Amino acid sequence: MLNRRDLLKAAGLSAVAGALPGFAYAEVDARFVLVILRGAVDGLALAAPYGDGNYRRVRGELAIPEPGQAGGLLKLDGMFGLHPSLPGMHASYDKGEALVIHAVASPYRERSHFDGQDILENGASRVGGLRDGWLNRALSADDGLAIALAQNTPLVLRGENAVTSWAPSRLPDADDSTLRRLQRLYANDEFFATRLDQALRSQAIAGSTGTMDATGPRGNEAQQFGELMISAARFLTAPDGPNIAVVELGGWDTHANQGASNGALANRFAALDDGISNLREGLGSAWDGTVVAVVTEFGRTVQVNGTRGTDHGTATAAVLLGGAVNGGQIIADWPGLAERDLYAGRDLQPTTDLRSVFKGILEGHLRLPADTIERRVFPDSQGARPLGNLVSA
Repeated sequence: MLNRRDLLKAAGLSAVAGALPGFAYAEVDARFVLVILRGAVDGLALAAPYGDGNYRRVRGELAIPEPGQAGGLLKLDGMFGLHPSLPGMHASYDKGEALVIHAVASPYRERSHFDGQDILENGASRVGGLRDGWLNRALSADDGLAIALAQNTPLVLRGENAVTSWAPSRLPDADDSTLRRLQRLYANDEFFATRLDQALRSQAIAGSTGTMDATGPRGNEAQQFGELMISAARFLTAPDGPNIAVVELGGWDTHANQGASNGALANRFAALDDGISNLREGLGSAWDGTVVAVVTEFGRTVQVNGTRGTDHGTATAAVLLGGAVNGGQIIADWPGLAERDLYAGRDLQPTTDLRSVFKGILEGHLRLPADTIERRVFPDSQGARPLGNLVSA
């Protein structure tokens, strides 16, 4: 009998569709965490190209001071610097455990969040091209489960292969007496008895972070993200636990009052940085075999708009972190910020396909065969060659 504070909400019981068996890609102890930043992150703020001669002119009041100045960028090299609210990410870069991929985008070239996120998650070349998620297609029935730490399983994990999900309960606390009565009630019902047990086991793994304030302000989402990353680490290090996790963080649609070194976007970056630090600390030695991919659906406009923010754009930046990452490098075929170099005259020009990043992770880290990646995971993507040198040998 498990003595837990919370009972997963009823809708969550059916989502836990297994006993959290291990994920066994090629019998390697590799972990992968996909962090989806919903709302379109300004890649020119995440990793600012301060060495580009046009940067300060085109960014205007959103330009971040150079490294070494008050509120300045955290230097990566002579061209790029991380936002000052990302010190943990910067420390990982200095340790060789993080890399930045810039001017990256999915094949999507319009400006709808919904369609952009669908393309990001289904791996298709066009809107409506695929109905399931590329990460689900990378699984197989024999490999066990990946886990989504979200109220609803994101598209990237939906499909014919079994996955599981967990989210903090929004229900009032359930005492031990209630849980015992539920177990007796379902004792002779194999389906519900199994799923109740699985829900309690999931809650036991997640630990004390298993409650969420359903009435709190949107600002609490940042704190909830940090707690979800703690829970993600617990699942990923649990005996026979999953090796793949997907976590989401919204709030990146900075149309107004975006800020530069400080402000709304800076606060969001700080929450992201803290959450990744929580994951790293929670994983402990398992961090050495982990790759974390931080991605978003598209970027934002190069120039500031009339409300001191940025509008929907195209190319952006992605970040890989973890002990298995071949870090300390920036991967960028930099297109430049001169007006003639911009996509549609307003956006950072994409030069790297985001699917190339995912292919490089699947092949180099999770040891998925190249033929399987091209044929099943990312069909119709021959132009997106896998990026090599992303993970340590």
